[in-house]
Amino acid sequence: MSALSPMEILEREHRHIEKVVKACFVTLEEIGNGGTIDAGLLRQIVEFMRVYADKSHHGKEEAQLFPALFNKGVPITGCPIGGLSGEHVMGRHLAGGLSDGIDLLERDPAAAEKTILENLRGITKLYPNHIWKEDYLLFPMTLKVMTGEELLALGTKFEKVTQSVGIETLQRYEDFADGLARRWIGAR
Repeated sequence: MSALSPMEILEREHRHIEKVVKACFVTLEEIGNGGTIDAGLLRQIVEFMRVYADKSHHGKEEAQLFPALFNKGVPITGCPIGGLSGEHVMGRHLAGGLSDGIDLLERDPAAAEKTILENLRGITKLYPNHIWKEDYLLFPMTLKVMTGEELLALGTKFEKVTQSVGIETLQRYEDFADGLARRWIGAR
């Protein structure tokens, strides 16, 4: 079992997601300034968003955290869970749109660029606010409504999600995010 609490696990994952989102912003600027589209990098970003951010991170929230909060009386619709769930759906849509744009590159480069830029813009707009809401609203609320025993049980459930995705797989995505940060963010 992880030495981190469930909220610390989610916050740690947020730091990796932020690195990829910042790389999306840099990529958006580069393409917007006439730079070439690196389809390989964009495919890696899509894969990261689908597996690390969505399947693993959002999976912990949607399948474990949100139901646990609902059981403590937090409404599943409305604020905060309904809004955050809707943003998860939007994140999936944006990753799919980015993937669609990459697929268009050979057939229609102009449409591909437009689609890629639109979805990169969406990602860079959505995630910073989404992460802030979770870090500063959802997670502190969770610590107020759940007992220590309930948080331990939640941590065990998070471990099962991690194992289902694969510890090595998640480490590879974290290394990817760290590499992007070193490549672009550290140079700025």
